[in-house]
Amino acid sequence: MSPLDTGRSALRSLRANKLRSALTALGIIIGVAAVITMLAVGEGAKRSVAEQLKSLGSNLMIVMPGAVTSSGVRLGSGSRNTLTENDARAIAEELPNVLASAPAMRGSGQIVHGNLNWATQISGVTPEYLLAREWPLARGRNFDENDLRSGAKVVLVGQTIADMLFGGTDPTGQIIRVKYVPFTVIGLLESKGQNFSGQDQDDTVLIPLSTARGRILGRAQGRLLTVGHISVKMRDGVDMNIAESQVRELLRQRHRLQPDQDDDFNIRNLSEIVAAEQAASKVLSSLLAAVASVSLLVGGIGIMNIMLVSVT
Repeated sequence: MSPLDTGRSALRSLRANKLRSALTALGIIIGVAAVITMLAVGEGAKRSVAEQLKSLGSNLMIVMPGAVTSSGVRLGSGSRNTLTENDARAIAEELPNVLASAPAMRGSGQIVHGNLNWATQISGVTPEYLLAREWPLARGRNFDENDLRSGAKVVLVGQTIADMLFGGTDPTGQIIRVKYVPFTVIGLLESKGQNFSGQDQDDTVLIPLSTARGRILGRAQGRLLTVGHISVKMRDGVDMNIAESQVRELLRQRHRLQPDQDDDFNIRNLSEIVAAEQAASKVLSSLLAAVASVSLLVGGIGIMNIMLVSVT
C-alpha cells in the first residue's frame, strides 16, 4: 500500500470515529500543553532569579564593620567603625583582581521638592559605586573627583524618587532638599527593582561621600575617614573564595590584627548567595519538568485506554 493510500485510509478511519478521534486529539493536546506550560513556568522562574542576581551585581562582595564586645556583651555587626576610605583605596591598589572598590555610608532622611516630600535612603558614595553595583544611568552624569574634593551638593536619584517627586518626568537639573540642604539633581539611575529581601532598590538618593560625611550623615571621627561598608567588585573569571581570602588578609594586615585575634570586619560574599539561588532555581526547573513528564505520561495512558476500548 502506497503512502497516499495509507493517508486516505487514516482519514476515512478518523471520519468514521469522530468522537474517538476528538478524545485522542484532546488527550494529546492536554499532555503537550502541560509540558509546555510547566517548562515555561520553570524558565520564567530562572529568568526572574537571574534578573534579581543581576540587580545585586556580579562578582561582588560587601565588607562591613565588625562587632565590638563591651563588658562581656557582644554587640551586633557594625557597632564598631573599623573601615575607612583608605582601606577601600588599598583594596583597589594592592589587589590586582579588583575591578572597583567603593566605600559608602548610609542613612535615611526626608527629601523635598516643591510641595512634595518623601522619606528615603540616603547613601554617600564615590564614582566607583555605580561600577561596583553595575548600576547604569538612565539620564545625566555620574559624580567625578571634583565633586568629591569640593563636597559638591549634587545628587543622583532612583526611579522611585523620580516618580514620587517629579511624576516620572526627567529630574535632571532640578533642585531638591536633602535634610533641608539644597542639592542639584545631575543624574537619574536605571530601575533595579526589588532585591531578595523585598526592598525597593530604586527608593534611594546618592550623594558624594565627602558631602554626606560633612553635611548630611555625620562627620569623620578624628582623622579616620570611616565608612559604613565597602563594595568590592572583582574581575570576571576570578575565584570569589580566593578573592575573599585576599581581601581578608589585606584588611587584617592594615588593622594590625594578631593571629589569635578575630576579624574586626565582616565580608559578605554575594557569589555564595548567587550560587544558592541558582541551585534552587535548577531544582525548581527539574521539579516542574518532572511534573510535566508525569502529566504527559498520564495523558498517554488515557489515550492508550481510549484506543484500547475503541479497538475492543
